[in-house]
Amino acid sequence: MASLIYSTIMSLDGYVADAQGNFDWAEPDEQVHSLINDLQRSIGTYLLGRKMYEVLIAWDNADALANAPTYMQDFAKMWQAVDKVIYSQTLDSVSSARARIERNFDPRAVQQMKIQVDADISVGGPSLADHAFKAGLVDECHFFVAPVVIGGGTQALPNNVRLPLRLLDERRFESGMVYLRYRKET
Repeated sequence: MASLIYSTIMSLDGYVADAQGNFDWAEPDEQVHSLINDLQRSIGTYLLGRKMYEVLIAWDNADALANAPTYMQDFAKMWQAVDKVIYSQTLDSVSSARARIERNFDPRAVQQMKIQVDADISVGGPSLADHAFKAGLVDECHFFVAPVVIGGGTQALPNNVRLPLRLLDERRFESGMVYLRYRKET
């Protein structure tokens, strides 16, 4: 059975974006991005909310990335090769290859997907992850904690959810960022 993985870059105080919606403080350097790439290799499907999809759609543009560093081109290839389910009530269409729109998050459909697919599934964006956490579907969390306190904004984790976790891995980077990998306790 596939695992549903929530992976995010967050501030030390637990936000993915500041009060103005900015996340420029979260840009991963080569060392961090290379680990993100390694972790994403097990992913076969991305579940994304509209906002997260609109951020990640930049990886569709191969021409714009032609002169980008190898680690960025590597991520773009992975992004383009996986299936993408975009949850949106406002988008009429999506331009990414291997992408489709779902109007509502259906926990039963995601549970069936976990059973039916071979590769892991990534849930992207805190709003969509909120639904997955509350439905008890998240199996792993991959947190990249940036060495910054931003004081408010978009929370990385939902309120009113209790989930016992077991630490599986941790890494420190020269940038001061820390990677933490947790698995749901069963």
